[in-house]
Amino acid sequence: MKIETERLLLEPFELGHLNGLHAMDSDPDVMRFLGPLKTMKETEAAITRVAERWKQLGYAWWALVEKKSSAIVGAACVQNTANVPEAPLEIGWRLATAEQGKGYATEAGQAAMDFAFDHLGAEYVIAVADQENTSSHKVMQRLGMTYRGIEPHYDAQLTTYVRYRNAAGKATGVSQDN
Repeated sequence: MKIETERLLLEPFELGHLNGLHAMDSDPDVMRFLGPLKTMKETEAAITRVAERWKQLGYAWWALVEKKSSAIVGAACVQNTANVPEAPLEIGWRLATAEQGKGYATEAGQAAMDFAFDHLGAEYVIAVADQENTSSHKVMQRLGMTYRGIEPHYDAQLTTYVRYRNAAGKATGVSQDN
């Protein structure tokens, strides 16, 4: 499902995004907190996996296309944490180095969170980041998410934030007891 925000088009991953996504996957600054750099073939395989998740689940990763330039400036997602079925829904993002600091992560994160609440009926979403990735922590805070703690995800101890949908169907950062 494509989503349009003020400045971005969120498009489900497809092979036409290969060059833009690979530019991020092979950039040490972008991948510093996300894992090893990828080859073009690895990026292509990831796009294929994500396209399959879209078919199976109806959610996964979007390429972030800047409307003004049509350039891929990043990626964002709604996915089950660590791609484990039944795991909580997670929102996430990454941006090309030159596009960081422009508010695109917050804009895309909000769109992903709205999609999770409005289209998937999620009661809450989480976001996780490396403990040293303070830029992502700030995005989570701007999204109205509440710090939940350091938790194990993706075989690492990650900073975790949560946002709940309230009874009126609106998102809220206020913690709720489970």
